[in-house]
Amino acid sequence: MSHAVPDDPVPSIPLPAGELRRDALRALALADWPAKLRAVDAMPLDGQVDTLATLTAPPGLPGRPARPELVAPAQLKPRPVGTTAGRAALIHALAHIEFNAVNLALDILWRFAGMPAGFYRDWLRVAREESSHFQLLNAHLGTLGYAYGDFPAHNGLWEMAEKTRADLAARLTLVPRILEARGLDASPQIRDKLRAVGDEAGAAILEIILRDEIGHVAVGNRWWRYLCTAHGKDSVAWHAELAARYAAPRQRGPFNLEARRAAGFDEAELAALDAARGPERLSAVPADRPDSR
Repeated sequence: MSHAVPDDPVPSIPLPAGELRRDALRALALADWPAKLRAVDAMPLDGQVDTLATLTAPPGLPGRPARPELVAPAQLKPRPVGTTAGRAALIHALAHIEFNAVNLALDILWRFAGMPAGFYRDWLRVAREESSHFQLLNAHLGTLGYAYGDFPAHNGLWEMAEKTRADLAARLTLVPRILEARGLDASPQIRDKLRAVGDEAGAAILEIILRDEIGHVAVGNRWWRYLCTAHGKDSVAWHAELAARYAAPRQRGPFNLEARRAAGFDEAELAALDAARGPERLSAVPADRPDSR
């Protein structure tokens, strides 16, 4: 089973609308974020899926608005959430993560041919829920006097998507199962920080995001296990091999084990996760307590 992708030439003919993978590629290329989200929200979950078509992409994916400015993570200085500007910067950072997550779901949907139709419908559902999260956060940002694009942001999530663009197994295990799973650990702490400064509306949004993200990581786990079975691979060993090959970031605890179990991580994977931390081991974080991010 091959999931290699050719280089991205500009398509020579327009792609017809009404097929999920083609529509996902078209939405991914849109630079105007309201238009991108409208396109995602309009795609039907029961739409037609051409599972075998080899699609080619225009240059410049993903389409992005001119703002926010993208900078190195080290240039993003933490701000105290007790101030309005500091809380807005935090909400903006979360909104940017959700916007990137929309692009990630669209990218995995169009890019990798040859999977069952349910794979593509699962990732469309993820894209639509990430769109909802972004819209909730951006609306909340508006109540603080700011909008998406008012603060700089970084591009870390998409950089891993670029590295794994020709390897579906690596994409599944390194993006949803490492980078997005980190949100399961971090969301309770962020929720509690917002609640501590009286931002109940923001805390409520984090509750929604945590609930939905468990499902999104579960989608990654489900299709990762499908590939493990198809290729006769052990999940723990293959994950470690791909993490080393693509220089995945080291996972640091503590971990929200309750949420990770709900998202489909098994005990062998959780034990390997704990062992990989080495001397930094910390107690696992229950779902109702913050982590040490």
